[in-house]
Amino acid sequence: MLSRSLVLAAASLLAITAAQPALAEHHEEAAEVAASTAGSAEIGPWGIDLEARNLDVDPGDDFYQHAGGTWMEETEMPGDRSRYGSFDILRERAEQQVHAILNDLAANPEAAGPTGQMVGDFYGAWMDEDAIEARGTAPLEPYMARIDAIEDRAGLLEVFGSVGYASPVGVGTLPDPANPTRYIAAAGQDGLGMPNRDYYLEEGEEYDAFRAAYRDYIIQLHELAGLPDGEGRADRIIALETQLAESQWEPARQRDIQQIYNPMNREQLAELAPQFDWPNWLDGMGFASIDTVVAAETTAITAAGELIDSVPLDTWKEYLTFHFISDYAPYLPEDFDEARFNFFGRTLRDTPEQRERWKRGVALVNNHIGEAIGQVYVDRHYPAESQRQMDELIVNLRAALQERIENSDWMDEPTRAEALSKLAAFEPRIGHPENWIDYSGLEVRRDDLLGNVIRAQQFDFDLDLERLPHPVDRSLWAMNPQTVNAYYNPLLNQITFPAAILQPPFFDPNADPAVNYGAIGGVIGHEIGHGFDDQGRQFDGTGRIRDWWSEETAAAFEERSGRLGTQYGAFEPIEGVNVNGALTMGENIGDLGGLEMAYSAYRRYVAEHGEPPVIDGLTGDQRFFLSWAQVWRGLIRENALRERLLTDPHSPAEYRTNGVVPNIDAWYEAFDVGPDNAMYIPPEQRVKIW
Repeated sequence: MLSRSLVLAAASLLAITAAQPALAEHHEEAAEVAASTAGSAEIGPWGIDLEARNLDVDPGDDFYQHAGGTWMEETEMPGDRSRYGSFDILRERAEQQVHAILNDLAANPEAAGPTGQMVGDFYGAWMDEDAIEARGTAPLEPYMARIDAIEDRAGLLEVFGSVGYASPVGVGTLPDPANPTRYIAAAGQDGLGMPNRDYYLEEGEEYDAFRAAYRDYIIQLHELAGLPDGEGRADRIIALETQLAESQWEPARQRDIQQIYNPMNREQLAELAPQFDWPNWLDGMGFASIDTVVAAETTAITAAGELIDSVPLDTWKEYLTFHFISDYAPYLPEDFDEARFNFFGRTLRDTPEQRERWKRGVALVNNHIGEAIGQVYVDRHYPAESQRQMDELIVNLRAALQERIENSDWMDEPTRAEALSKLAAFEPRIGHPENWIDYSGLEVRRDDLLGNVIRAQQFDFDLDLERLPHPVDRSLWAMNPQTVNAYYNPLLNQITFPAAILQPPFFDPNADPAVNYGAIGGVIGHEIGHGFDDQGRQFDGTGRIRDWWSEETAAAFEERSGRLGTQYGAFEPIEGVNVNGALTMGENIGDLGGLEMAYSAYRRYVAEHGEPPVIDGLTGDQRFFLSWAQVWRGLIRENALRERLLTDPHSPAEYRTNGVVPNIDAWYEAFDVGPDNAMYIPPEQRVKIW
């Protein structure tokens, strides 16, 4: 499978996303609107959890704690969570909604037709724990036999290129950044067992403990599988992965589209890493018609090729064996499943409890045949009114950003014209796909859980291969309708908001408009803003990578974004581990620009409908900013936070509030924040980009 680096840099998927607005066409005066919605919102009387606030904390000293401190102090994190907040609460709601659908289909799959039976059988295979225990390790045998049969480098490459097996380099497809109307193949670094290179290379007691626990985990899996020499194999596998880690790129560098967009023909690939025998390897994977491949982390690919020659074949086979068992441990007997959770959950993320099996089953089916469930989900849980109000909100946000671009004092006219052209071409997609994936070619068996997972992965890969010769299908979605998230794809200049996120606390048609603008409005603005962040700005309105910036305006952007990176780089949530301002740059720009955009859109709404009344002692502007802060309230365990700081392009939740609002003048006015407050930034030092 394709290394996610190029896709993430190109598609800016939001790991925990959006909030939601309700913008019905109000024709009443603002006071009448407030009165009509009072008492009818799902959260609090008008959409804000007033009890969540910690009023002992001045908003100018710690706005995150002021808005949600009492909730965070009184809320106990569920034992099966490594982090818990507003997004997780809504995800639990969507999970329950999908669970009801799955129970219906699993109980009577034949009555639901072929697709319903497929969904019911997939979920039923997962839930039949007795059958999984009875089969033991037998499901592994054909896959282990394939690894055992490897006799030379050609055989090794064949397995590397097969769906379901680990590889130091992954290959897949995506729209070509140079011509996003066509698909192209791409290759990038891959193959580590721990989250990224830092877990192998960083010094310190914490990382020594992670590496020791990883070794124990490898040994334990060998013992469970009845494989000999677990300790020796563990040492050789870790040594191999450490060598891979030493050459792999750090996450911040992987975000840089200019560094990772390296199109190469087969002759150039042969020079880059001849050990991969690119013509035969690509042809064997199904890329026979492809001559050009985008090589992402070039030096890491070269180093991986060198390791193919220098590392003994038997060690590579041990590596493949361990990774296959580890990757598919959840679909094996309980001891395998528990061993994997013990390392990745308890050790790496401090999560004390495994999630209930039905919840993991929901995630499994969502991940592999999600659109089959999505059709039923939309029918049950996505009212037409949500679509209408979202459309209206996006119109206001687009108008707000257009006005901000037109009035920007740091852009020259040619660059401004290009930015406005890109905004005009921007395409929002709300709720669900227009066309659904046809899963009729996928075989799902009630008695073959592991096989179902592998076949589903192969089905997805084959779909990508089928699309490869054709023009890019702009109607495809990268998320299911039942997903609580959102994303921006710069290659298509699209934002996508699935149906499931259009529910409280992010969107409530009965909430105060200020709340909806501050919540979902800010998140929609965030997604639109990705088109103009440090990476998204390098794509034009057609999705093509093109430098449309004048030298002077680009320098002004980089100066401003550089100051924002410095602000975030000073945050130190764990002693000795700071926020990586370069890694999180795009998301931080998205948060800042998105909230500014949403505030401008809200003021446009106020200009049309009149200044809103004070409700429960809070002005409309105060309600707007509190809504944004409550979107990001949450709890996180220390090692989960550590992993996020090392690997995630999103800043921790606290700084998605406290890193943003001190740069927005209206926040100071709303809460009377002055120089004596801890979060105060002098006006001339506040960062303003969009």
